[in-house]
Amino acid sequence: MHLAFSDSAAKRLAPLLKDGGKHLKLLHDTEGCGCVVSGVPALQLIDEPSVDDRLAQGEPFSFYYEPRHEVYYEPSMRIDFHADKQAFSLKSDSQIYTLHLRLIG
Repeated sequence: MHLAFSDSAAKRLAPLLKDGGKHLKLLHDTEGCGCVVSGVPALQLIDEPSVDDRLAQGEPFSFYYEPRHEVYYEPSMRIDFHADKQAFSLKSDSQIYTLHLRLIG
């Protein structure tokens, strides 16, 4: 899995990651959904990865994800930040996953 962060997304996230104390995770959030298939993507700031997390390379940030949720996403995706809406988006060449990607943390 690969994530490319736009310049605006990288600029928004860089201050949160600069000291190395926090890491990014692409979370497949299923809380309140009732079923893993109904999960929604979110970005999460974590202190440490769990034993189930796998490190993936992104540009310019690496990130963690749970391999069991990889089936819901394409191998290459993009994260952008829209300052006018104060919202992140997650897209691929084939689809828009969300225009309101939450940042948890």
